[in-house]
Amino acid sequence: MEANVLFEKIKVKQVFGTLDRNITDITTDSRTAQHGSIFVASKGYTVDSHRFCQEVVNQGCEVIIVNQKQQIIGDVTQVIVPDTLRVASLIANTLFNYPSKQLVTYGVTGTNGKTSIATMIHHIHRKLNKGSAYLGTNGFQINEVKSKGANTTPETVSLTKKVNEAVEAGAEAMTLEVSSHGLSLGRLRGVDFDVAIFSNLTQDHLDFHGTMESYGHAKSLLFSQLGEDLSQDKYVVLNNDDPFSEYLSSVTPYEVFTYGVNNDAQFTAEQIEESLQGVKFNFNTPEGKFYVKSPYVGLFNVSNIMAAMIAVWSKGIEFNEIIKAVENLEPVEGRLEVLDPSLPIDLIIDYAHTADGMDKLIDAVKPFAKQKLIFLCGMAGERDLTKTPEMGRVACRADYVIFTPDNPADDDPKKLTQELAKGATHDNYIEFYDRADGIRHAIDIAEPGDTVVLASKGREPYQIMPGHIKVPHRDDLIGLEAAYKKFDGGSHES
Repeated sequence: MEANVLFEKIKVKQVFGTLDRNITDITTDSRTAQHGSIFVASKGYTVDSHRFCQEVVNQGCEVIIVNQKQQIIGDVTQVIVPDTLRVASLIANTLFNYPSKQLVTYGVTGTNGKTSIATMIHHIHRKLNKGSAYLGTNGFQINEVKSKGANTTPETVSLTKKVNEAVEAGAEAMTLEVSSHGLSLGRLRGVDFDVAIFSNLTQDHLDFHGTMESYGHAKSLLFSQLGEDLSQDKYVVLNNDDPFSEYLSSVTPYEVFTYGVNNDAQFTAEQIEESLQGVKFNFNTPEGKFYVKSPYVGLFNVSNIMAAMIAVWSKGIEFNEIIKAVENLEPVEGRLEVLDPSLPIDLIIDYAHTADGMDKLIDAVKPFAKQKLIFLCGMAGERDLTKTPEMGRVACRADYVIFTPDNPADDDPKKLTQELAKGATHDNYIEFYDRADGIRHAIDIAEPGDTVVLASKGREPYQIMPGHIKVPHRDDLIGLEAAYKKFDGGSHES
């Protein structure tokens, strides 16, 4: 596409050079800028990428979007605008023909449950033989092909490209985890959501948002982003067990579907049966009652699977088909995931990293703990520490507790574990400043019949260490290696 066509809709701009250039790509990553691409410079929290403008010109890039004129040698057109990333989302969507309009787009937000609900929606579509994509904490996935990502919600140009990639691969639907950071920073600009889903709101990310009111407002942006065009079939799915749903229902004009386990709602669950093999319940809907069997463990997953089923149903698929698909869904990686059932202990990993998430995790596991419940959790560095003692208190619902750092970054690991220990309600706990050592200790003290829960990281494949260096780390692999060694089973290499 010609650059002069791409920039037609940008009213306020200064152009130095010609826009008679053919454009095939747009990028915010200077390493990928080349002939035919537009490079978008921006001032981030740690890096101002304007300083890479000369490098991208040397690589063959002929058009750059900047917030002030740069001193550059070479044949390059500079487009100066007040907000480079806002313009980037406009240009990217024009270049790739508004990809989110070409499939059904689900957005899932909430403090806990985003990954589970989004993955469930993706898995349901696949069981129904529909092309589907997922983007979130567990990376980017088109059908069964996976790749890892750095952020739950990537920056606006990268996000637009991933949606376009899903469209080109034939996906009929795409489900996105929508983080409060992504909404606040404008990363979701241009995404035309069809269904917006809310799980819950509990204390988290106050280091970024400052107050719960600001955090809640950020979440609400997803629902206002649905727009006001009532000629479109768009829907909202809200958790009536969370009082914040009442506010969210007021920020959108579209039809709202409510679900609940504890409170009255349009969709409810009754006669719930729980085990470590999954949940069973009667699903009450405006279309009648259905019996649901799900492989997901815990009461909170009853809420999550209801949200996923309602979202898919809202776009025209019958509940009978959805419920048949739900019965055989794959596990959600790192979310209440039972590792190797052949072990003499129940070894479980989960991503719970807030007091509310940990409380629900222990609620799900404790009834099935045959002997001791050993619980390991961590606190992330450079985050809001006001939630940390409450996390420590909740962790002490277990018989034995191990406090560790979790992505300590430039914080002192000892400070992080001490903050967790401040909330301890019994003395049966220990602090480890190295998470891997804490995991090995959990396995070392476990006896056959015990339940070991490794919380806070799920399958996150790294630890963020001093200098913000990502060091390879996997809770599940460390735990399994230690368990196989202790109980003389399995393959260390596998």
